[in-house]
Amino acid sequence: MKLVLATNNKNKLREIREMLADTGIEVLSQREAGFDADADETGSTFAENAAIKANCIRQMAAEQGLSCCILADDSGLSVDALDGAPGVYSARWAGEDASDADLIAKLLHEMRNVPDGQRGAHFACVMCLITPDGAEHLFYGKVQGEILRECRGENGFGYDPVFGYQGRSFAEIPAEEKNAVSHRHNALVQVTDWLKQNMQ
Repeated sequence: MKLVLATNNKNKLREIREMLADTGIEVLSQREAGFDADADETGSTFAENAAIKANCIRQMAAEQGLSCCILADDSGLSVDALDGAPGVYSARWAGEDASDADLIAKLLHEMRNVPDGQRGAHFACVMCLITPDGAEHLFYGKVQGEILRECRGENGFGYDPVFGYQGRSFAEIPAEEKNAVSHRHNALVQVTDWLKQNMQ
């Protein structure tokens, strides 16, 4: 089975390919599938943005007469002490061209006066799967943690170095271990189960 992932994010593509490596599902990036698009993420929720991205590729596939499953995800960090920010703006919270370091610097600055015990946060992921018949299916994943006071670890990307999970940052956890507990994994397990049950 071929699955087109509606993203240009190499890190997301790598993670999802690793997670689906033993399922028999071939994951193609949108560029590999011949779709060069960058959907405007104008939604106010992760679910809305995931659906926008998936439907952008679905429309392009339909125009070419192609039938395939399309998967898009929208994910981000929500911090309790910041009333859920950065949320859907996680990737551009420090500006459109902000680096991971810029995003982390802004987060640590915003959290500088938040005491221990009140630094709870979670990564959330919503995946939108569009099947060849055009039906949309949403799957939700989440992992709870806390915001650390400094960067730790060399793995991961985004906010991983300051996201504490069971005594370590996400950037200190090996990729295989992180992929087994992450928000993206929790959503993708549901996607994979659904595909196995309905698309064989």
